[in-house]
Amino acid sequence: MSFAKRLAAREFVVLAEMHTPKGVNITRLVNDARRIKGRVDAVVIPDMDNGIMRMSSLAGGVLMQQQGVEPIIHLYCRDRNRLALQGDILAAHVMGIQNLLVTHSEPMDQSDHREAREVYDLDELALVQAIDGLTRGVDLGGFELDGAPAFTTGCTIGSYADEAALDNELTAARAKIEAGARFIIAPAVFDLAGFKSFMEKASALAVPIIPTVFLIKSLAIAQYIAASEPEAGISDELIRRIRKSSDRELEGIKIAGEMLVGVRELAQGVMLQTLGWEHKLPDILDAASM
Repeated sequence: MSFAKRLAAREFVVLAEMHTPKGVNITRLVNDARRIKGRVDAVVIPDMDNGIMRMSSLAGGVLMQQQGVEPIIHLYCRDRNRLALQGDILAAHVMGIQNLLVTHSEPMDQSDHREAREVYDLDELALVQAIDGLTRGVDLGGFELDGAPAFTTGCTIGSYADEAALDNELTAARAKIEAGARFIIAPAVFDLAGFKSFMEKASALAVPIIPTVFLIKSLAIAQYIAASEPEAGISDELIRRIRKSSDRELEGIKIAGEMLVGVRELAQGVMLQTLGWEHKLPDILDAASM
């Protein structure tokens, strides 16, 4: 059953994020995809996260299809103007890609190409509206298409820890849903009670909400997130647990598995995020008995 059909049937969906290579050696990406084939419902392919030049998400999506894995590709407004975005969207349909995720992009201050210029010809809402227009057979110039694409489009929501910020995020998400978004990817969950509180408010959006489960690779990463993103909800208790563990890598996998089990009771799906440790995705699924 396709990702779109599972969403429509209100089944729990499991997504996994995988990054394309910085180069043309696709061996690792292909092997990682094969390891989780049949265990996840789709693979999410970012498009040059943090401004790091990599193979495009469009190419990554095609590679996933060649492995028998359904892709969801990122679309950003940072790197392309409206012409390039629409061209890529049409190309995605022709290549068999059925799922798009319109998401925010990180500023170029973390890029490995500092001289690159940000575009932002469209914002996220305008891009969702553009996709909806294309599916109805009309481009942003108002011209009729010779054949219209079809997609399941998703969007993202930011931090849900701060009350005022959450209200703004929900308002923005509601506008994207009205424009055609059919699912939402939410931030990483480290505090199930906090996420439950968020879901009580977000359920009014009436579309599937898919939180992220993030693999904590080390004590240093946990401490960094806790210090730089206190709204993420990494508690002192969680940090102590990792510090005391004799195998911190395994402990991170156990924690991710526990979060996966926990969000299954609260949401309609989950996205697993490992940031370079995609080979550990099967271990997380094993830890959650999935």
